[in-house]
Amino acid sequence: MNADDDARNQYARTGTLEPLTPSRAKTLYLQSRSDELADRSLTLHEKHVGSFVEWCHESDIENMNDVTARAVHGYKLHIKDGFAQSTLSIYLSTVRQFIKFCESIDGVAGGTAEKIVLPDRDRNARTEMLDPEEAETILTYLRKYHHGSRTHALMTLLWHTGIRTGTAQALDVSDLDTERERLRIRHRPDTETPLKNGDAAERFITLSGDVTEVLADYVTENRHAVTDEYGREPLFTTKRGRPAKNSIRRSVYAATRPCATGRDCPHGEDPDTCEAAQRTNDACKCPSTVSGHPVRRGSITHFLRRDVPEKVVSDRMNVSQDVLDEHYDRRTEDEKAEQRRQYLSNV
Repeated sequence: MNADDDARNQYARTGTLEPLTPSRAKTLYLQSRSDELADRSLTLHEKHVGSFVEWCHESDIENMNDVTARAVHGYKLHIKDGFAQSTLSIYLSTVRQFIKFCESIDGVAGGTAEKIVLPDRDRNARTEMLDPEEAETILTYLRKYHHGSRTHALMTLLWHTGIRTGTAQALDVSDLDTERERLRIRHRPDTETPLKNGDAAERFITLSGDVTEVLADYVTENRHAVTDEYGREPLFTTKRGRPAKNSIRRSVYAATRPCATGRDCPHGEDPDTCEAAQRTNDACKCPSTVSGHPVRRGSITHFLRRDVPEKVVSDRMNVSQDVLDEHYDRRTEDEKAEQRRQYLSNV
Protein backbone atom coordinates (compact mmCIF):
# COMPACT_ATOMS: atom_id res chain seq x y z
CA MET A 1 0.00 0.00 0.00
CA ASN A 2 1.46 3.38 -1.00
CA ALA A 3 1.26 6.73 0.79
CA ASP A 4 -1.73 7.89 -1.26
CA ASP A 5 -3.69 4.73 -0.40
CA ASP A 6 -2.86 5.36 3.25
CA ALA A 7 -4.18 8.91 2.95
CA ARG A 8 -7.46 7.76 1.42
CA ASN A 9 -7.96 5.13 4.10
CA GLN A 10 -7.19 7.66 6.83
CA TYR A 11 -9.83 9.99 5.39
CA ALA A 12 -12.35 7.15 5.35
CA ARG A 13 -11.68 6.50 9.02
CA THR A 14 -11.67 10.09 10.27
CA GLY A 15 -13.68 12.03 7.70
CA THR A 16 -10.95 14.69 7.50
CA LEU A 17 -8.76 15.79 4.62
CA GLU A 18 -5.10 14.87 4.50
CA PRO A 19 -2.44 17.54 3.83
CA LEU A 20 -1.36 17.83 0.21
CA THR A 21 0.94 20.49 -1.21
CA PRO A 22 -0.06 22.11 -4.53
CA SER A 23 3.17 20.94 -6.16
CA ARG A 24 2.63 17.32 -5.09
CA ALA A 25 -1.00 17.51 -6.22
CA LYS A 26 0.12 18.72 -9.64
CA THR A 27 2.55 15.80 -9.98
CA LEU A 28 -0.11 13.27 -9.01
CA TYR A 29 -2.64 14.84 -11.38
CA LEU A 30 -0.31 14.75 -14.37
CA GLN A 31 0.64 11.17 -13.60
CA SER A 32 -3.02 10.21 -13.49
CA ARG A 33 -3.68 11.80 -16.92
CA SER A 34 -0.50 10.68 -18.68
CA ASP A 35 -2.03 7.54 -20.20
CA GLU A 36 -5.20 9.16 -21.47
CA LEU A 37 -3.96 12.49 -22.87
CA ALA A 38 -1.86 13.08 -25.98
CA ASP A 39 1.55 14.62 -25.34
CA ARG A 40 0.44 18.07 -26.52
CA SER A 41 -2.68 17.98 -24.33
CA LEU A 42 -0.65 16.82 -21.34
CA THR A 43 1.76 19.72 -21.89
CA LEU A 44 -1.16 22.17 -21.90
CA HIS A 45 -2.56 20.64 -18.70
CA GLU A 46 0.87 21.01 -17.11
CA LYS A 47 0.96 24.67 -18.14
CA HIS A 48 -2.56 25.45 -16.91
CA VAL A 49 -2.28 23.60 -13.60
CA GLY A 50 1.23 24.97 -13.13
CA SER A 51 -0.14 28.50 -13.39
CA PHE A 52 -2.65 27.77 -10.64
CA VAL A 53 -0.04 26.10 -8.44
CA GLU A 54 2.27 29.10 -8.84
CA TRP A 55 -0.57 31.41 -7.80
CA CYS A 56 -1.21 29.21 -4.74
CA HIS A 57 2.40 29.63 -3.65
CA GLU A 58 2.26 33.40 -4.21
CA SER A 59 -0.96 33.53 -2.19
CA ASP A 60 0.52 31.52 0.70
CA ILE A 61 -1.70 28.51 0.00
CA GLU A 62 0.62 25.61 0.77
CA ASN A 63 -2.05 22.99 1.42
CA MET A 64 -4.70 21.95 -1.10
CA ASN A 65 -7.03 21.43 1.87
CA ASP A 66 -7.34 25.23 1.95
CA VAL A 67 -8.44 25.56 -1.69
CA THR A 68 -12.07 26.63 -2.01
CA ALA A 69 -14.25 27.84 -4.87
CA ARG A 70 -13.61 31.38 -3.60
CA ALA A 71 -9.86 30.81 -3.84
CA VAL A 72 -10.23 29.67 -7.46
CA HIS A 73 -12.28 32.80 -8.11
CA GLY A 74 -9.38 34.84 -6.73
CA TYR A 75 -7.05 33.07 -9.17
CA LYS A 76 -9.43 33.85 -12.01
CA LEU A 77 -9.38 37.55 -11.14
CA HIS A 78 -5.58 37.54 -11.11
CA ILE A 79 -5.14 36.00 -14.56
CA LYS A 80 -8.12 37.39 -16.48
CA ASP A 81 -6.23 40.57 -17.38
CA GLY A 82 -3.85 38.66 -19.64
CA PHE A 83 -6.21 36.33 -21.52
CA ALA A 84 -9.03 36.40 -24.02
CA GLN A 85 -12.33 35.15 -22.64
CA SER A 86 -12.05 31.82 -24.47
CA THR A 87 -8.50 31.20 -23.19
CA LEU A 88 -9.51 32.10 -19.65
CA SER A 89 -12.33 29.54 -19.85
CA ILE A 90 -9.89 26.84 -21.02
CA TYR A 91 -7.49 27.56 -18.14
CA LEU A 92 -10.26 27.41 -15.55
CA SER A 93 -11.73 24.27 -17.09
CA THR A 94 -8.40 22.50 -16.61
CA VAL A 95 -8.11 23.83 -13.06
CA ARG A 96 -11.60 22.52 -12.32
CA GLN A 97 -10.55 19.06 -13.56
CA PHE A 98 -7.47 19.32 -11.34
CA ILE A 99 -9.59 20.27 -8.31
CA LYS A 100 -11.97 17.38 -9.01
CA PHE A 101 -9.00 15.00 -9.07
CA CYS A 102 -7.78 16.41 -5.74
CA GLU A 103 -11.22 15.78 -4.29
CA SER A 104 -10.93 12.13 -5.36
CA ILE A 105 -7.70 11.70 -3.36
CA ASP A 106 -9.02 13.58 -0.33
CA GLY A 107 -6.90 16.69 -0.88
CA VAL A 108 -9.78 19.15 -1.44
CA ALA A 109 -13.22 19.22 0.15
CA GLY A 110 -15.85 17.38 -1.85
CA GLY A 111 -18.11 19.50 -4.06
CA THR A 112 -15.57 22.30 -4.58
CA ALA A 113 -15.15 21.64 -8.31
CA GLU A 114 -18.92 21.85 -8.89
CA LYS A 115 -18.95 25.39 -7.47
CA ILE A 116 -16.36 26.70 -9.96
CA VAL A 117 -18.14 28.79 -12.60
CA LEU A 118 -16.49 28.96 -16.01
CA PRO A 119 -16.61 32.16 -18.10
CA ASP A 120 -18.82 32.24 -21.19
CA ARG A 121 -16.45 31.29 -24.02
CA ASP A 122 -18.76 32.84 -26.62
CA ARG A 123 -18.54 36.29 -25.12
CA ASN A 124 -16.55 38.53 -27.47
CA ALA A 125 -15.55 41.38 -25.19
CA ARG A 126 -15.76 42.54 -21.60
CA THR A 127 -17.13 46.03 -21.03
CA GLU A 128 -15.76 46.68 -17.55
CA MET A 129 -13.66 49.83 -17.36
CA LEU A 130 -12.33 52.36 -14.88
CA ASP A 131 -14.50 55.47 -15.02
CA PRO A 132 -12.56 58.71 -15.72
CA GLU A 133 -14.07 60.43 -12.67
CA GLU A 134 -13.01 57.53 -10.46
CA ALA A 135 -9.55 57.52 -12.03
CA GLU A 136 -9.15 61.20 -11.23
CA THR A 137 -10.27 60.58 -7.63
CA ILE A 138 -7.67 57.84 -7.24
CA LEU A 139 -4.85 59.88 -8.79
CA THR A 140 -5.74 62.99 -6.77
CA TYR A 141 -5.62 60.99 -3.53
CA LEU A 142 -2.31 59.34 -4.45
CA ARG A 143 -0.83 62.67 -5.50
CA LYS A 144 -1.76 64.22 -2.14
CA TYR A 145 -0.96 61.39 0.26
CA HIS A 146 1.45 59.06 -1.56
CA HIS A 147 3.21 61.29 -4.04
CA GLY A 148 6.04 59.56 -5.85
CA SER A 149 5.20 56.11 -4.50
CA ARG A 150 5.34 53.09 -6.79
CA THR A 151 1.55 52.89 -6.78
CA HIS A 152 1.24 56.58 -7.64
CA ALA A 153 3.73 56.28 -10.50
CA LEU A 154 2.19 53.05 -11.81
CA MET A 155 -1.43 54.24 -11.77
CA THR A 156 -0.46 57.60 -13.27
CA LEU A 157 1.40 55.89 -16.10
CA LEU A 158 -1.31 53.31 -16.82
CA TRP A 159 -4.08 55.90 -16.93
CA HIS A 160 -2.29 58.55 -18.98
CA THR A 161 -0.72 56.18 -21.51
CA GLY A 162 -3.19 53.27 -21.66
CA ILE A 163 -0.33 50.75 -21.83
CA ARG A 164 -0.76 47.14 -20.76
CA THR A 165 0.40 46.09 -17.29
CA GLY A 166 2.85 43.71 -18.97
CA THR A 167 4.38 46.67 -20.81
CA ALA A 168 4.75 48.61 -17.55
CA GLN A 169 6.41 45.60 -15.94
CA ALA A 170 8.92 45.43 -18.82
CA LEU A 171 10.12 49.04 -18.57
CA ASP A 172 13.64 49.97 -17.48
CA VAL A 173 14.82 53.24 -15.94
CA SER A 174 16.73 53.92 -19.17
CA ASP A 175 13.43 53.82 -21.11
CA LEU A 176 12.31 57.00 -19.34
CA ASP A 177 13.64 60.16 -20.99
CA THR A 178 12.72 62.97 -18.60
CA GLU A 179 14.33 65.69 -20.72
CA ARG A 180 12.28 64.84 -23.82
CA GLU A 181 9.29 63.74 -21.71
CA ARG A 182 8.75 60.38 -23.31
CA LEU A 183 9.01 56.62 -22.83
CA ARG A 184 10.66 54.10 -25.12
CA ILE A 185 8.75 50.82 -25.37
CA ARG A 186 10.95 47.86 -26.34
CA HIS A 187 10.41 44.16 -27.05
CA ARG A 188 13.12 42.21 -25.17
CA PRO A 189 12.18 38.51 -25.15
CA ASP A 190 15.77 37.37 -24.60
CA THR A 191 15.69 38.90 -21.13
CA GLU A 192 12.13 37.80 -20.31
CA THR A 193 10.22 41.01 -21.01
CA PRO A 194 8.47 40.38 -24.34
CA LEU A 195 5.70 42.63 -25.57
CA LYS A 196 2.34 41.15 -26.54
CA ASN A 197 2.66 42.23 -30.18
CA GLY A 198 6.40 41.67 -30.44
CA ASP A 199 8.61 44.02 -32.44
CA ALA A 200 5.50 45.72 -33.86
CA ALA A 201 4.74 47.07 -30.38
CA GLU A 202 8.02 49.00 -30.10
CA ARG A 203 7.42 52.75 -30.07
CA PHE A 204 7.95 56.02 -28.24
CA ILE A 205 5.15 57.42 -26.04
CA THR A 206 5.12 61.10 -25.24
CA LEU A 207 4.33 62.15 -21.67
CA SER A 208 2.97 65.33 -20.17
CA GLY A 209 5.13 67.34 -17.83
CA ASP A 210 3.05 66.28 -14.83
CA VAL A 211 3.34 62.57 -15.62
CA THR A 212 7.08 62.90 -16.23
CA GLU A 213 7.47 64.64 -12.88
CA VAL A 214 5.63 61.85 -11.02
CA LEU A 215 7.80 59.17 -12.63
CA ALA A 216 11.00 61.14 -11.98
CA ASP A 217 10.06 61.67 -8.32
CA TYR A 218 9.35 57.95 -7.95
CA VAL A 219 12.74 57.03 -9.46
CA THR A 220 14.58 59.52 -7.25
CA GLU A 221 12.74 58.95 -3.97
CA ASN A 222 11.17 55.50 -3.82
CA ARG A 223 12.53 53.18 -6.48
CA HIS A 224 14.67 50.38 -5.04
CA ALA A 225 18.19 50.59 -6.45
CA VAL A 226 18.21 47.04 -7.78
CA THR A 227 18.87 45.19 -11.02
CA ASP A 228 17.15 42.12 -12.40
CA GLU A 229 18.87 38.81 -13.14
CA TYR A 230 20.02 40.15 -16.51
CA GLY A 231 21.68 43.22 -15.07
CA ARG A 232 18.90 45.54 -16.24
CA GLU A 233 17.50 48.30 -14.04
CA PRO A 234 13.70 47.90 -13.93
CA LEU A 235 11.64 51.06 -13.72
CA PHE A 236 9.15 49.46 -11.33
CA THR A 237 10.83 47.40 -8.63
CA THR A 238 10.50 45.31 -5.52
CA LYS A 239 13.30 44.92 -3.00
CA ARG A 240 14.43 41.85 -4.95
CA GLY A 241 14.31 43.22 -8.50
CA ARG A 242 11.72 43.37 -11.27
CA PRO A 243 8.21 42.60 -9.98
CA ALA A 244 6.28 39.67 -11.42
CA LYS A 245 3.30 40.52 -13.62
CA ASN A 246 0.98 39.33 -10.85
CA SER A 247 2.61 41.82 -8.50
CA ILE A 248 1.77 44.65 -10.88
CA ARG A 249 -1.80 43.40 -11.18
CA ARG A 250 -2.17 43.18 -7.40
CA SER A 251 -1.03 46.79 -7.11
CA VAL A 252 -3.80 47.87 -9.50
CA TYR A 253 -6.41 45.87 -7.60
CA ALA A 254 -5.24 47.42 -4.33
CA ALA A 255 -5.23 50.99 -5.66
CA THR A 256 -8.75 50.77 -7.08
CA ARG A 257 -10.42 49.68 -3.83
CA PRO A 258 -12.58 52.62 -2.70
CA CYS A 259 -11.33 52.37 0.89
CA ALA A 260 -7.70 52.58 -0.30
CA THR A 261 -8.18 56.13 -1.50
CA GLY A 262 -10.20 57.60 1.34
CA ARG A 263 -13.69 56.79 0.06
CA ASP A 264 -16.54 55.14 1.93
CA CYS A 265 -17.16 51.49 1.15
CA PRO A 266 -20.15 51.19 -1.22
CA HIS A 267 -20.76 47.67 0.10
CA GLY A 268 -21.15 48.59 3.75
CA GLU A 269 -17.96 46.85 4.88
CA ASP A 270 -15.68 48.00 7.68
CA PRO A 271 -12.10 48.33 6.33
CA ASP A 272 -10.79 47.16 9.71
CA THR A 273 -12.51 43.80 9.30
CA CYS A 274 -13.06 43.46 5.54
CA GLU A 275 -10.94 40.66 4.09
CA ALA A 276 -10.28 42.56 0.84
CA ALA A 277 -8.97 45.58 2.75
CA GLN A 278 -6.45 43.75 4.92
CA ARG A 279 -3.89 42.46 2.42
CA THR A 280 -2.85 43.44 -1.10
CA ASN A 281 -3.13 39.78 -2.11
CA ASP A 282 -6.83 39.83 -1.20
CA ALA A 283 -7.67 43.18 -2.82
CA CYS A 284 -9.18 41.41 -5.84
CA LYS A 285 -12.00 40.16 -3.60
CA CYS A 286 -13.45 43.68 -3.39
CA PRO A 287 -16.44 43.92 -5.79
CA SER A 288 -15.51 47.50 -6.71
CA THR A 289 -11.89 46.89 -7.66
CA VAL A 290 -10.64 46.47 -11.23
CA SER A 291 -7.59 44.96 -12.89
CA GLY A 292 -5.22 46.55 -15.36
CA HIS A 293 -7.31 45.80 -18.43
CA PRO A 294 -10.32 47.90 -17.35
CA VAL A 295 -7.86 50.71 -16.56
CA ARG A 296 -6.54 50.44 -20.12
CA ARG A 297 -10.07 50.32 -21.55
CA GLY A 298 -11.10 53.35 -19.48
CA SER A 299 -8.01 55.27 -20.57
CA ILE A 300 -8.59 54.54 -24.26
CA THR A 301 -12.26 55.55 -24.03
CA HIS A 302 -11.27 58.73 -22.17
CA PHE A 303 -8.84 59.70 -24.94
CA LEU A 304 -11.49 59.09 -27.59
CA ARG A 305 -14.07 61.15 -25.71
CA ARG A 306 -11.56 64.00 -25.60
CA ASP A 307 -11.57 64.01 -29.41
CA VAL A 308 -8.14 62.44 -29.83
CA PRO A 309 -8.23 60.85 -33.34
CA GLU A 310 -8.64 57.07 -33.38
CA LYS A 311 -5.40 56.63 -35.38
CA VAL A 312 -3.44 58.49 -32.69
CA VAL A 313 -5.03 56.40 -29.92
CA SER A 314 -4.41 53.21 -31.93
CA ASP A 315 -0.70 53.97 -32.33
CA ARG A 316 -0.17 55.22 -28.77
CA MET A 317 -1.88 52.25 -27.09
CA ASN A 318 -0.63 49.66 -29.62
CA VAL A 319 -4.04 48.35 -30.57
CA SER A 320 -5.42 47.96 -34.10
CA GLN A 321 -8.38 50.15 -34.98
CA ASP A 322 -10.58 47.08 -35.52
CA VAL A 323 -9.76 45.73 -32.05
CA LEU A 324 -10.10 49.21 -30.60
CA ASP A 325 -13.63 49.51 -32.00
CA GLU A 326 -14.70 46.04 -30.86
CA HIS A 327 -13.09 45.71 -27.43
CA TYR A 328 -12.00 49.10 -26.07
CA ASP A 329 -14.16 51.95 -27.31
CA ARG A 330 -17.02 52.26 -24.82
CA ARG A 331 -18.49 55.47 -26.24
CA THR A 332 -22.18 55.32 -27.06
CA GLU A 333 -23.36 55.82 -30.63
CA ASP A 334 -24.90 59.11 -29.51
CA GLU A 335 -21.53 60.33 -28.19
CA LYS A 336 -19.84 59.41 -31.46
CA ALA A 337 -22.49 61.22 -33.52
CA GLU A 338 -22.14 64.43 -31.48
CA GLN A 339 -18.36 64.33 -31.80
CA ARG A 340 -18.67 63.95 -35.58
CA ARG A 341 -21.06 66.92 -35.62
CA GLN A 342 -18.33 69.13 -34.09
CA TYR A 343 -15.89 68.19 -36.84
CA LEU A 344 -18.44 68.81 -39.60
CA SER A 345 -20.09 71.98 -38.30
CA ASN A 346 -17.96 74.29 -40.45
CA VAL A 347 -18.03 72.21 -43.64
